[in-house]
Amino acid sequence: MTKGQTEAKICEVITQFEAEYMGRGPKRINATILNDVIFVRQWGFLTPAEQLLAETHDGTELIKKVRTRLFEKANLKFRESINKVIQSKIISIHSDVSTITGEKIVVITFDENIQSKF
Repeated sequence: MTKGQTEAKICEVITQFEAEYMGRGPKRINATILNDVIFVRQWGFLTPAEQLLAETHDGTELIKKVRTRLFEKANLKFRESINKVIQSKIISIHSDVSTITGEKIVVITFDENIQSKF
Protein backbone atom coordinates (compact mmCIF):
# COMPACT_ATOMS: atom_id res chain seq x y z
CA MET A 1 0.00 0.00 0.00
CA THR A 2 1.04 3.59 -0.55
CA LYS A 3 1.32 6.09 2.31
CA GLY A 4 -2.02 7.65 1.32
CA GLN A 5 -3.76 4.27 1.16
CA THR A 6 -2.33 3.35 4.56
CA GLU A 7 -3.53 6.64 6.07
CA ALA A 8 -7.00 6.00 4.61
CA LYS A 9 -7.01 2.46 6.05
CA ILE A 10 -6.01 3.81 9.47
CA CYS A 11 -8.98 6.21 9.29
CA GLU A 12 -11.23 3.30 8.41
CA VAL A 13 -10.14 1.08 11.31
CA ILE A 14 -10.25 3.94 13.82
CA THR A 15 -13.73 4.94 12.67
CA GLN A 16 -14.85 1.33 13.09
CA PHE A 17 -13.22 1.15 16.54
CA GLU A 18 -14.86 4.41 17.64
CA ALA A 19 -18.29 3.23 16.45
CA GLU A 20 -18.04 -0.25 17.99
CA TYR A 21 -16.25 0.48 21.26
CA MET A 22 -16.83 4.15 22.01
CA GLY A 23 -20.45 4.32 20.85
CA ARG A 24 -20.13 6.66 17.89
CA GLY A 25 -17.77 7.15 15.00
CA PRO A 26 -16.53 10.54 13.85
CA LYS A 27 -18.26 12.47 11.08
CA ARG A 28 -14.86 13.25 9.61
CA ILE A 29 -11.37 11.86 10.22
CA ASN A 30 -7.85 12.46 8.95
CA ALA A 31 -4.65 10.50 9.62
CA THR A 32 -1.11 11.61 8.82
CA ILE A 33 1.99 9.45 9.05
CA LEU A 34 5.18 11.35 9.85
CA ASN A 35 8.33 9.36 10.53
CA ASP A 36 7.53 7.20 13.60
CA VAL A 37 4.24 8.92 14.50
CA ILE A 38 0.64 8.81 13.31
CA PHE A 39 -1.47 11.89 13.98
CA VAL A 40 -5.24 11.34 13.85
CA ARG A 41 -7.76 14.17 13.97
CA GLN A 42 -11.47 13.45 14.33
CA TRP A 43 -14.39 15.84 14.02
CA GLY A 44 -17.98 15.34 15.12
CA PHE A 45 -17.51 12.40 17.44
CA LEU A 46 -19.58 13.70 20.38
CA THR A 47 -23.11 12.38 20.76
CA PRO A 48 -25.97 14.92 20.86
CA ALA A 49 -26.29 14.31 24.62
CA GLU A 50 -22.57 14.99 25.12
CA GLN A 51 -22.84 18.18 23.06
CA LEU A 52 -25.55 19.41 25.42
CA LEU A 53 -23.56 18.36 28.47
CA ALA A 54 -20.49 20.19 27.10
CA GLU A 55 -22.28 23.51 27.54
CA THR A 56 -21.29 23.52 31.23
CA HIS A 57 -17.84 23.37 32.83
CA ASP A 58 -18.79 20.34 34.93
CA GLY A 59 -20.18 18.64 31.84
CA THR A 60 -16.98 19.27 29.91
CA GLU A 61 -14.89 17.74 32.68
CA LEU A 62 -17.22 14.74 32.91
CA ILE A 63 -17.06 14.08 29.15
CA LYS A 64 -13.27 14.27 29.17
CA LYS A 65 -13.01 11.89 32.13
CA VAL A 66 -15.47 9.35 30.73
CA ARG A 67 -14.01 9.44 27.20
CA THR A 68 -10.48 9.10 28.54
CA ARG A 69 -11.40 6.18 30.80
CA LEU A 70 -13.30 4.39 28.01
CA PHE A 71 -10.36 4.84 25.64
CA GLU A 72 -7.91 3.53 28.26
CA LYS A 73 -10.07 0.45 28.88
CA ALA A 74 -10.22 -0.31 25.16
CA ASN A 75 -6.50 0.37 24.63
CA LEU A 76 -5.61 -3.22 23.74
CA LYS A 77 -8.38 -3.42 21.14
CA PHE A 78 -7.29 -0.06 19.68
CA ARG A 79 -3.68 -1.27 19.42
CA GLU A 80 -4.83 -4.47 17.69
CA SER A 81 -6.82 -2.41 15.19
CA ILE A 82 -3.82 -0.23 14.35
CA ASN A 83 -1.46 -3.21 14.14
CA LYS A 84 -3.67 -4.75 11.45
CA VAL A 85 -2.57 -1.83 9.25
CA ILE A 86 0.91 -1.01 10.62
CA GLN A 87 2.92 -4.05 11.72
CA SER A 88 5.32 -2.18 14.00
CA LYS A 89 5.53 -2.00 17.75
CA ILE A 90 3.42 0.78 19.24
CA ILE A 91 5.31 2.67 21.94
CA SER A 92 2.52 4.93 23.18
CA ILE A 93 -0.91 6.33 22.42
CA HIS A 94 -1.98 9.80 23.50
CA SER A 95 -5.42 11.33 23.03
CA ASP A 96 -7.33 14.46 23.93
CA VAL A 97 -10.84 15.71 23.38
CA SER A 98 -11.99 19.27 22.77
CA THR A 99 -15.61 19.78 23.74
CA ILE A 100 -15.40 23.31 22.34
CA THR A 101 -14.57 22.29 18.77
CA GLY A 102 -15.90 18.72 18.91
CA GLU A 103 -12.49 17.37 17.92
CA LYS A 104 -10.46 14.45 19.15
CA ILE A 105 -6.73 14.11 18.57
CA VAL A 106 -4.90 10.78 18.81
CA VAL A 107 -1.12 10.50 18.54
CA ILE A 108 0.40 7.04 18.10
CA THR A 109 4.18 6.55 18.36
CA PHE A 110 6.12 3.56 17.07
CA ASP A 111 9.54 2.06 17.75
CA GLU A 112 10.70 2.67 14.16
CA ASN A 113 10.25 5.05 11.25
CA ILE A 114 7.07 3.68 9.66
CA GLN A 115 7.04 6.37 6.96
CA SER A 116 10.15 4.80 5.41
CA LYS A 117 8.11 1.67 4.60
CA PHE A 118 6.31 3.46 1.76
